[in-house]
Amino acid sequence: MVWVPILLLGLFAMLTAILVLRLPRQGWMLFGAVLMFGLAGYGVHGSPGLPAAPKQAVTKAAQSGEALVSARRGLFDDGTPPPHYLVMSDGFARQGRYAEAAALLRQGVDANPGDAEGWLALAIALVEHADGQLTPPALYAFERAQDAFPAHPGAGYFLGMACLRAGKPVEARKVWVELLERSPADAPWREDLAFRIAGLDELIAQMERMRQMMETQRTAPAAPAMEERP
Repeated sequence: MVWVPILLLGLFAMLTAILVLRLPRQGWMLFGAVLMFGLAGYGVHGSPGLPAAPKQAVTKAAQSGEALVSARRGLFDDGTPPPHYLVMSDGFARQGRYAEAAALLRQGVDANPGDAEGWLALAIALVEHADGQLTPPALYAFERAQDAFPAHPGAGYFLGMACLRAGKPVEARKVWVELLERSPADAPWREDLAFRIAGLDELIAQMERMRQMMETQRTAPAAPAMEERP
């Protein structure tokens, strides 16, 4: 039931665009697509069940933490066991306890400043702890991860994801394009990265078309009022 107010809000926004802002008929489908994209993004990253169902929110955070740890480990797993501090911090991250994970990781990278995976894990934990915001400490951790292992895609890939989650698709595209350009021609991640960039291009183009349409509608001269007949 928590989705009912959200869907009603989306319907209200659609009706407002059509009836109040006089959105042209040819723009209805595009506006609806952008609106549904926003609602889908909220469904993935938001917490609509938090006030009424805190246990479900905790479970969702744990599932997100598990997915992030698995994705990062998949990029770095070369058969060598990760350091002990990283194993312990991953345990906290899997439970959605990013503050505890970040505290352990800070100690770990202080002692191992060349550990690219440790820096990347810290960057991810800081982003998650800040509810998806790219804070200066998180950006610094991403930079250190990139500097520690320049040829590895992890820092660029997760930084792009963080930009996208923060509502910055243009910045995400820039990060991923730079990663694609410096990736070897036979890199296994190139195809997936190119696919994501193509999706971003379409999203950015839709957003620009919507912006131009709304700007045109806003600046269009008002229709003259009809004169009353005697």
